Amino acid sequence: MAGIAQEVEFTEYDLDNGLHVILHQDNTAPVVTVGVMYHVGAKDEQEGRSGFAHFFEHLLFEGTENIERGKWFDVVAANGGSNNANTTQDRTYYYETFPSNNLELGLWMESERMLHPVINQIGVDTQNEVVQEEKRSRIDNAPYGKIIYATGINQYVFNKHPYKNSVIGTMEDLDSAELPEFIAFFEKYYGPNNATLVVAGDIDVKTTKDLIKKYFGEIEKRAEVERVNIKEEPITETIKATEYDSNIQVPAKIFVYRTPSMKEKDAYILDMISSILTDGRSSRMYRKMVDEEKIALQVLAFPRSQEDYGTYVMGALALGDTPLETLATSIDEEIKKLQTELISEKEYQKLQNKFENRFVNSNSSIQGIASSLATYNMLYGNTDLINKEIEIYQAITREDIQRVAKEYLNKNQRLELDYLPESAKE
Repeated sequence: MAGIAQEVEFTEYDLDNGLHVILHQDNTAPVVTVGVMYHVGAKDEQEGRSGFAHFFEHLLFEGTENIERGKWFDVVAANGGSNNANTTQDRTYYYETFPSNNLELGLWMESERMLHPVINQIGVDTQNEVVQEEKRSRIDNAPYGKIIYATGINQYVFNKHPYKNSVIGTMEDLDSAELPEFIAFFEKYYGPNNATLVVAGDIDVKTTKDLIKKYFGEIEKRAEVERVNIKEEPITETIKATEYDSNIQVPAKIFVYRTPSMKEKDAYILDMISSILTDGRSSRMYRKMVDEEKIALQVLAFPRSQEDYGTYVMGALALGDTPLETLATSIDEEIKKLQTELISEKEYQKLQNKFENRFVNSNSSIQGIASSLATYNMLYGNTDLINKEIEIYQAITREDIQRVAKEYLNKNQRLELDYLPESAKE
């Protein structure tokens, strides 16, 4: 099955200023994606200045010395392109997709962003409004937003590591920040030696290399970024908490475990465990809790993989008046089963087929390939995982699944969260 996946061929090299470049040529369609990933995310922010990395995701679209303020999106659209950006705890990614005859424009725009963005008070004030609105609509007013965006979870499972803060941060922190702090943040993190440039699509490699040298070669290297290196003590007793959400009517029981870095084999195994438990109607928790016991409206289990640590979230939404403790008991029975019995050969084969299918489909767009190449390079330190990651899943055994369930999914290593409607306070 995995043999069907087309190998993603790429060339990678470094410029003298430390910019890592990855090129992927695919001339089947006349489009090209230019992406720049910076190794800066929410975890790199100072205490009391949360939200900076995400804020820059917006701020660096304001304009540059050669792109008039507010015109970035107009330039892209006028040239038949689209663009976007996103931020995680670990990195920030900006990209444009253009008809391939506009490759040079994409490279110029990203070099402008890196070389001389205009960071001034009017831009900061404008984007502050934008971010506040995004926080209100996507998080504060999103049902189960504290789970989806981890704003109500990570503070319990991380004590010291900055993963305890949410990516969007707090408005108080952003409001109290002065302009020189934003400029200093840019100077520290947005240099070429803290970035990976990816160009994927309908390109000629030699021409592209020449253009990259032209637009990025002269940008000066910055001081090396000191990486966050904070170790957490293991969680050794159950953490109990209650969170309220004014946007929901249906209460949920949520378990959250702290798990290893995305680079560890065990993170891949937890991904497979999620699939066993809640992926589709034939999954274990769905069949048991939704179909048979009729105690849950919905079930969930997913890993949130990150560079330093991950979290593993499990839970269920109560059906009718089902007590949350009933949900907890039922979930724990499924965990126990994974810890004490090997999954069947048939279930194991189905799981492998599912992940091979997922792998085959994962590189179906140029935009997706560009993002994957940057991610594997920056966060995993191995660009070729774009082709080889399936081998990690294929090497996972039934015994591995049992071992990981035993090692991480224990009551004394988790947060037990009652997630309730605001009305339950009364």
